[in-house]
Amino acid sequence: MRENDMLEKEEIFSKVLRAGRRTYFFDVRATKADDYYITITESKKFTEEDGSFHFKKHKIYLYKEDFTAFSEILEDMTSYVLNHKGEEVISERHQKDFKKEYLSDKTDEDRTPSTSSFTDIDFDDI
Repeated sequence: MRENDMLEKEEIFSKVLRAGRRTYFFDVRATKADDYYITITESKKFTEEDGSFHFKKHKIYLYKEDFTAFSEILEDMTSYVLNHKGEEVISERHQKDFKKEYLSDKTDEDRTPSTSSFTDIDFDDI
């Protein structure tokens, strides 16, 4: 079998979900026995201080015998989250207009460290 035939056989059906710095790839692939399975890949972009970037990828292989249980648990988990927390995204970091607050943006009162939760420990006590 030629390499092109193998690639066509492997990539049966695909969908992409772009979600900020993350991209999710959902792919139907074929086994050597010509049975189908699903791969779910999370790709997350990381930018270095010098401006270069790299991607970290995590992949899940999901086979037909696990589809029903996986689907049921995923539905249970998503329903639980939505029923208990709603659909609104609470975290500021998920907002498109989120800006990190830098120390220079704070007032003198904000810069003063809080000592209310500080415990002084002597190394002899350990």
